[in-house]
Order: sequence, then structure tokens, then C-alpha cells
Amino acid sequence: MKISMKKLILVFAFLPTLAFATEVKIGVTAPIDASDYASLQRGARTFINNCLNCHSANYMRYNRLKDIGLTEQQIKDNLLLAGEKLGDPMTVAMNPKDAKKWFGVAPPDLSVEVRARGADWVYAYMRGFYRDSTTPTGWNNVVYDKVAMPHVLQELQGEQVLNHETHKLELVKPGKLNPSEYNAFVGDLTNFMAFMAEPAKQQRQKLGIWALLFLGILLVLVVKLKKEYWKDIK
Repeated sequence: MKISMKKLILVFAFLPTLAFATEVKIGVTAPIDASDYASLQRGARTFINNCLNCHSANYMRYNRLKDIGLTEQQIKDNLLLAGEKLGDPMTVAMNPKDAKKWFGVAPPDLSVEVRARGADWVYAYMRGFYRDSTTPTGWNNVVYDKVAMPHVLQELQGEQVLNHETHKLELVKPGKLNPSEYNAFVGDLTNFMAFMAEPAKQQRQKLGIWALLFLGILLVLVVKLKKEYWKDIK
């Protein structure tokens, strides 16, 4: 089958659009800042203490936490809770068969969840749980309908219900954190998950800037060299 050059150009022109079309637009913006080490460290603590009980992050190793400003000793003292080694991946002890039996589906690995769904989706999802007596867990989510996951942060957020007339969530039972504090708490978690999905992103971007500067200087030198070679040719 022959493909015309015009069609190929159209395909490559729309590739960036297709690549970003999978990210869901859900009306909120996650507070992502890869340079905010304090936020990333709080998010790492939240992830390890809450998410890592059921979800794994097999593509993330504990020693990568040094990239967000933690020392090896801080990681060992505060985040290695079950005798893990510094170079171990973030695995989970829960048996996938048991998890499927309890929840109906095995909890997914969260290593690249932000890359798969988008940071805004994750941020909204963690804020979107509400009481629903029709589900096995008694919880549902406005972002992921009929979700199998219970609301593990209920104690912090409290209980919400969905007003079916306004289609908005209403807080009927406050938690330990007020809404602003809970949003900040979930924001830190989402920020860390974004880092976890691409831990080398900042380093890659810095190298990219230097590479572009090098290419720019090289271009100037090449242009000057070309002019020098061709100056006597008419």
C-alpha cells in the first residue's frame, strides 16, 4: 500500500493532538510543582503510609526519593516501614488474588498512573468520593463511577454525598481536615505521584536546555564556516 507524502505529513501533524487526547479534562487543576521538595516529601509520606498498603509502585525505588531532597538515613528512618532495602522497588505484600476476592479487582500498580490518566484526573479522583449505598463498599466516585476502591482517606476528608439535583458534592460529616487542608493534602500526594511517574523529568528538561544551547552555538559556527568556505566562489 502506497501512502502519499501529503497523508504522512497530516499524520505527523496530528500526532501531538492524539497523544494528549487521552488526558481527561475534569474541571480542576492539580497543584503540580516538581521543584517543591517539601510538597513532594509530604506526598511521599502519604503515598507510603496510605496507598502502598494495597497498591504497588513497582517502577519506583526508594532510593529515588533522594531526588526530592531526602537523605538515605531519612528514607531508612521514616519510609522503610517493613524492612525493605534502600534499592528495593515499592512493592506491596497484598496477594493479588486476595485483593481481587475482597475488592472485585486487584488494585492497579500506581507507578505511572499520572502519565496514564493525567494529574488533574488523579487530583479530582482523590477528592471525589461520596457515600453510595448501592455499591459493595458503600462508596462511589464522581470521576470513576462504580469504583471498587473504598475511601481510604475518609477519616481525613469526612463523608460527602452527591446532590443529584445540582450534581455537586456536599460535605455532610466533616473529617479531621477542613476542605482546604484536605485539598492541599491530596495535592501533595498527586504532586508526588506525578514525580514518581517521571522521576527524571526535571533532569531531562535541564539537559534539554543545555542541548538546545549547544546546538544553537554549533549552528552559528557552522554558518560562519560555510560562509568562509564559499566566500571566494561566485
